[in-house]
Amino acid sequence: MFAPLHPVLARLDSGNFPSLHDCNALLAEYEPPIMVGGGMPLRFVKQERGRLNFEAQYEPRCYLAGEVQTRENNWHDLFNALVWRTFPESKAAINARHYRALVNSPHADVGGRRGSERDMLTLFDESGVAVAYADDELAALLRGFRWKELFWQRREQVNAVMGFHLFGHGLYEKAMQPYPGMTGQGLLLKVEREFFAWPPEERQAHLDGVLANYFFVPGNCRSTRELAPVPLLGVPGWTAENGNSIYYDDTRYFRRKRGTVFAS
Repeated sequence: MFAPLHPVLARLDSGNFPSLHDCNALLAEYEPPIMVGGGMPLRFVKQERGRLNFEAQYEPRCYLAGEVQTRENNWHDLFNALVWRTFPESKAAINARHYRALVNSPHADVGGRRGSERDMLTLFDESGVAVAYADDELAALLRGFRWKELFWQRREQVNAVMGFHLFGHGLYEKAMQPYPGMTGQGLLLKVEREFFAWPPEERQAHLDGVLANYFFVPGNCRSTRELAPVPLLGVPGWTAENGNSIYYDDTRYFRRKRGTVFAS
Protein backbone atom coordinates (compact mmCIF):
# COMPACT_ATOMS: atom_id res chain seq x y z
CA MET A 1 0.00 0.00 0.00
CA PHE A 2 2.87 2.36 0.74
CA ALA A 3 4.59 1.80 -2.61
CA PRO A 4 3.91 5.35 -3.94
CA LEU A 5 5.66 6.82 -0.89
CA HIS A 6 8.70 4.51 -0.91
CA PRO A 7 11.04 7.00 -2.67
CA VAL A 8 10.36 9.77 -0.12
CA LEU A 9 10.19 7.46 2.91
CA ALA A 10 13.66 6.20 2.01
CA ARG A 11 15.01 9.74 2.36
CA LEU A 12 13.77 10.21 5.93
CA ASP A 13 15.60 9.35 9.16
CA SER A 14 13.78 6.25 10.40
CA GLY A 15 14.96 6.88 13.97
CA ASN A 16 13.04 10.14 14.51
CA PHE A 17 9.60 11.48 13.68
CA PRO A 18 10.07 13.83 10.69
CA SER A 19 9.97 17.50 11.61
CA LEU A 20 8.78 20.45 9.55
CA HIS A 21 12.42 21.00 8.65
CA ASP A 22 12.68 17.43 7.36
CA CYS A 23 9.54 17.82 5.26
CA ASN A 24 10.78 21.07 3.78
CA ALA A 25 14.15 19.43 3.07
CA LEU A 26 12.30 16.89 0.91
CA LEU A 27 10.84 19.79 -1.05
CA ALA A 28 14.25 21.40 -1.47
CA GLU A 29 15.49 18.25 -3.23
CA TYR A 30 12.71 18.40 -5.82
CA GLU A 31 13.52 19.96 -9.18
CA PRO A 32 11.88 22.04 -10.47
CA PRO A 33 10.42 23.47 -7.23
CA ILE A 34 6.84 22.47 -6.43
CA MET A 35 4.58 25.45 -7.09
CA VAL A 36 0.99 26.02 -5.98
CA GLY A 37 -1.74 27.48 -8.17
CA GLY A 38 -1.12 31.02 -6.98
CA GLY A 39 2.46 30.88 -8.26
CA MET A 40 4.32 30.52 -4.97
CA PRO A 41 6.72 27.69 -4.04
CA LEU A 42 5.37 25.13 -1.60
CA ARG A 43 6.54 24.90 2.01
CA PHE A 44 5.22 23.44 5.23
CA VAL A 45 4.58 25.73 8.19
CA LYS A 46 3.33 25.38 11.73
CA GLN A 47 -0.45 25.30 12.05
CA GLU A 48 -2.12 28.51 13.20
CA ARG A 49 -4.73 28.48 15.95
CA GLY A 50 -7.84 30.55 16.55
CA ARG A 51 -10.17 32.42 14.23
CA LEU A 52 -8.41 33.27 10.98
CA ASN A 53 -9.27 35.68 8.18
CA PHE A 54 -9.89 34.26 4.71
CA GLU A 55 -6.33 34.57 3.42
CA ALA A 56 -4.94 32.81 6.51
CA GLN A 57 -7.30 29.83 6.33
CA TYR A 58 -5.95 26.47 5.20
CA GLU A 59 -6.82 26.31 1.48
CA PRO A 60 -6.50 30.05 0.70
CA ARG A 61 -3.16 30.29 2.51
CA CYS A 62 -1.86 27.32 0.57
CA TYR A 63 -3.02 28.75 -2.76
CA LEU A 64 -1.92 32.35 -2.15
CA ALA A 65 1.27 31.89 -0.11
CA GLY A 66 2.29 28.30 -0.83
CA GLU A 67 2.15 27.55 2.90
CA VAL A 68 0.64 24.25 4.05
CA GLN A 69 -0.23 24.39 7.73
CA THR A 70 1.12 21.24 9.35
CA ARG A 71 0.88 19.89 12.88
CA GLU A 72 4.16 18.56 14.23
CA ASN A 73 4.41 14.95 15.45
CA ASN A 74 1.15 14.16 13.70
CA TRP A 75 0.87 11.15 11.37
CA HIS A 76 -2.10 12.54 9.45
CA ASP A 77 -0.30 15.75 8.55
CA LEU A 78 2.98 13.97 7.89
CA PHE A 79 1.30 11.77 5.29
CA ASN A 80 -0.27 14.88 3.77
CA ALA A 81 3.24 16.32 3.37
CA LEU A 82 4.55 13.09 1.84
CA VAL A 83 1.66 12.97 -0.64
CA TRP A 84 2.40 16.57 -1.65
CA ARG A 85 5.97 15.46 -2.43
CA THR A 86 4.74 12.37 -4.30
CA PHE A 87 1.77 13.83 -6.23
CA PRO A 88 2.69 17.56 -6.45
CA GLU A 89 0.68 18.44 -9.57
CA SER A 90 -2.45 16.70 -8.31
CA LYS A 91 -2.29 18.23 -4.84
CA ALA A 92 -1.81 21.70 -6.32
CA ALA A 93 -4.77 21.14 -8.64
CA ILE A 94 -7.00 20.04 -5.75
CA ASN A 95 -5.98 23.09 -3.74
CA ALA A 96 -6.69 25.38 -6.71
CA ARG A 97 -10.19 23.91 -7.09
CA HIS A 98 -10.86 24.42 -3.37
CA TYR A 99 -9.67 28.02 -3.54
CA ARG A 100 -11.75 28.89 -6.60
CA ALA A 101 -14.81 27.25 -5.09
CA LEU A 102 -14.36 29.28 -1.91
CA VAL A 103 -13.90 32.53 -3.85
CA ASN A 104 -16.96 31.86 -6.01
CA SER A 105 -19.09 30.73 -3.07
CA PRO A 106 -17.70 32.47 0.02
CA HIS A 107 -20.52 31.18 2.26
CA ALA A 108 -20.25 27.55 1.11
CA ASP A 109 -18.84 26.40 4.46
CA VAL A 110 -21.61 27.93 6.54
CA GLY A 111 -23.15 25.25 8.75
CA GLY A 112 -20.39 22.79 7.88
CA ARG A 113 -21.59 22.33 4.29
CA ARG A 114 -18.79 22.51 1.74
CA GLY A 115 -20.89 21.92 -1.35
CA SER A 116 -20.72 18.94 -3.72
CA GLU A 117 -17.52 20.05 -5.50
CA ARG A 118 -15.49 20.48 -2.35
CA ASP A 119 -17.03 17.33 -0.85
CA MET A 120 -15.66 15.31 -3.77
CA LEU A 121 -12.24 16.95 -3.59
CA THR A 122 -12.00 16.45 0.16
CA LEU A 123 -13.09 12.82 -0.04
CA PHE A 124 -10.43 12.03 -2.63
CA ASP A 125 -7.77 14.03 -0.79
CA GLU A 126 -8.44 12.07 2.40
CA SER A 127 -9.39 8.62 1.08
CA GLY A 128 -8.60 8.58 -2.63
CA VAL A 129 -7.06 5.78 -4.67
CA ALA A 130 -5.83 6.45 -8.20
CA VAL A 131 -6.87 3.35 -10.15
CA ALA A 132 -4.93 3.12 -13.41
CA TYR A 133 -6.35 0.63 -15.90
CA ALA A 134 -5.87 -0.42 -19.51
CA ASP A 135 -8.76 -2.91 -19.76
CA ASP A 136 -12.31 -1.54 -19.89
CA GLU A 137 -13.77 -4.87 -18.72
CA LEU A 138 -11.79 -4.72 -15.48
CA ALA A 139 -12.93 -1.16 -14.87
CA ALA A 140 -16.54 -2.25 -15.42
CA LEU A 141 -16.14 -5.06 -12.88
CA LEU A 142 -14.85 -2.60 -10.30
CA ARG A 143 -17.65 -0.13 -10.96
CA GLY A 144 -20.14 -2.99 -10.74
CA PHE A 145 -18.82 -4.27 -7.40
CA ARG A 146 -17.94 -7.62 -8.98
CA TRP A 147 -15.15 -8.14 -6.47
CA LYS A 148 -14.54 -11.88 -6.65
CA GLU A 149 -14.63 -11.87 -10.43
CA LEU A 150 -12.25 -8.92 -10.51
CA PHE A 151 -9.77 -9.76 -7.78
CA TRP A 152 -9.84 -13.56 -7.97
CA GLN A 153 -11.07 -14.84 -11.32
CA ARG A 154 -9.31 -12.05 -13.25
CA ARG A 155 -6.38 -11.83 -10.85
CA GLU A 156 -3.66 -12.19 -13.47
CA GLN A 157 -5.17 -9.47 -15.66
CA VAL A 158 -5.52 -7.15 -12.67
CA ASN A 159 -1.84 -7.64 -11.84
CA ALA A 160 -0.91 -6.99 -15.47
CA VAL A 161 -3.03 -4.00 -16.50
CA MET A 162 -4.56 -2.46 -13.37
CA GLY A 163 -2.79 -0.54 -10.63
CA PHE A 164 -4.00 0.80 -7.30
CA HIS A 165 -2.09 3.84 -6.02
CA LEU A 166 -3.02 5.23 -2.61
CA PHE A 167 -3.42 9.01 -2.69
CA GLY A 168 -5.46 9.96 0.37
CA HIS A 169 -3.31 10.86 3.35
CA GLY A 170 -6.06 9.63 5.66
CA LEU A 171 -5.81 6.22 3.99
CA TYR A 172 -2.07 6.09 4.57
CA GLU A 173 -2.67 6.72 8.26
CA LYS A 174 -5.18 3.86 8.33
CA ALA A 175 -2.77 1.62 6.39
CA MET A 176 -0.40 1.68 9.36
CA GLN A 177 -2.89 -0.69 10.99
CA PRO A 178 -5.01 -2.12 8.16
CA TYR A 179 -8.31 -3.71 9.12
CA PRO A 180 -11.11 -5.69 7.43
CA GLY A 181 -13.51 -3.16 5.98
CA MET A 182 -10.78 -0.67 5.03
CA THR A 183 -12.07 1.01 1.87
CA GLY A 184 -10.71 3.68 -0.43
CA GLN A 185 -12.47 5.93 -2.91
CA GLY A 186 -11.22 5.07 -6.38
CA LEU A 187 -10.86 7.43 -9.31
CA LEU A 188 -10.54 5.30 -12.45
CA LEU A 189 -8.01 6.61 -14.95
CA LYS A 190 -7.52 5.04 -18.39
CA VAL A 191 -3.89 4.55 -19.43
CA GLU A 192 -2.11 2.73 -22.23
CA ARG A 193 -0.92 -0.84 -21.64
CA GLU A 194 2.67 0.33 -21.95
CA PHE A 195 2.20 2.29 -18.72
CA PHE A 196 2.51 -0.90 -16.68
CA ALA A 197 5.94 -1.70 -18.13
CA TRP A 198 7.45 1.67 -17.23
CA PRO A 199 9.78 2.14 -14.22
CA PRO A 200 7.87 2.97 -11.00
CA GLU A 201 8.97 6.62 -10.84
CA GLU A 202 7.97 7.18 -14.46
CA ARG A 203 4.55 5.64 -13.82
CA GLN A 204 4.17 7.81 -10.73
CA ALA A 205 4.97 11.05 -12.54
CA HIS A 206 2.64 10.20 -15.42
CA LEU A 207 -0.20 9.31 -13.07
CA ASP A 208 0.29 12.59 -11.20
CA GLY A 209 -0.17 14.47 -14.47
CA VAL A 210 -3.24 12.45 -15.46
CA LEU A 211 -4.81 13.12 -12.06
CA ALA A 212 -4.02 16.83 -12.22
CA ASN A 213 -5.60 17.06 -15.67
CA TYR A 214 -8.75 15.44 -14.31
CA PHE A 215 -9.00 17.99 -11.49
CA PHE A 216 -8.42 20.91 -13.86
CA VAL A 217 -11.39 20.02 -16.09
CA PRO A 218 -14.29 22.25 -14.90
CA GLY A 219 -16.92 19.59 -15.53
CA ASN A 220 -15.20 17.09 -13.22
CA CYS A 221 -15.25 16.95 -9.42
CA ARG A 222 -18.94 17.78 -9.21
CA SER A 223 -20.07 14.79 -7.17
CA THR A 224 -18.68 12.06 -4.93
CA ARG A 225 -20.39 9.64 -7.33
CA GLU A 226 -17.38 10.10 -9.62
CA LEU A 227 -15.53 7.88 -7.14
CA ALA A 228 -15.93 4.13 -6.80
CA PRO A 229 -15.39 2.24 -3.52
CA VAL A 230 -12.33 0.00 -3.45
CA PRO A 231 -12.06 -2.68 -0.71
CA LEU A 232 -8.31 -2.29 -0.35
CA LEU A 233 -7.56 -5.62 1.31
CA GLY A 234 -9.02 -7.29 -1.76
CA VAL A 235 -6.30 -5.97 -4.06
CA PRO A 236 -4.17 -9.00 -4.99
CA GLY A 237 -1.16 -9.29 -2.72
CA TRP A 238 -2.16 -6.53 -0.31
CA THR A 239 -2.89 -9.04 2.44
CA ALA A 240 -1.93 -12.69 2.77
CA GLU A 241 -5.52 -13.69 3.39
CA ASN A 242 -6.70 -12.77 -0.12
CA GLY A 243 -4.62 -15.57 -1.59
CA ASN A 244 -7.66 -17.81 -1.02
CA SER A 245 -10.85 -17.47 -3.06
CA ILE A 246 -13.01 -17.90 0.06
CA TYR A 247 -11.75 -14.53 1.30
CA TYR A 248 -13.92 -12.78 -1.29
CA ASP A 249 -17.12 -14.46 -0.10
CA ASP A 250 -17.41 -12.12 2.89
CA THR A 251 -20.18 -9.81 1.66
CA ARG A 252 -19.88 -7.66 4.79
CA TYR A 253 -16.66 -6.34 3.23
CA PHE A 254 -17.08 -7.16 -0.45
CA ARG A 255 -20.52 -5.67 -0.71
CA ARG A 256 -22.77 -5.98 -3.71
CA LYS A 257 -24.00 -2.96 -5.56
CA ARG A 258 -27.52 -1.99 -4.58
CA GLY A 259 -30.17 -3.38 -6.87
CA THR A 260 -27.96 -6.07 -8.43
CA VAL A 261 -28.02 -9.84 -8.07
CA PHE A 262 -25.16 -12.02 -9.25
CA ALA A 263 -23.37 -15.21 -8.37
CA SER A 264 -20.16 -14.89 -6.36
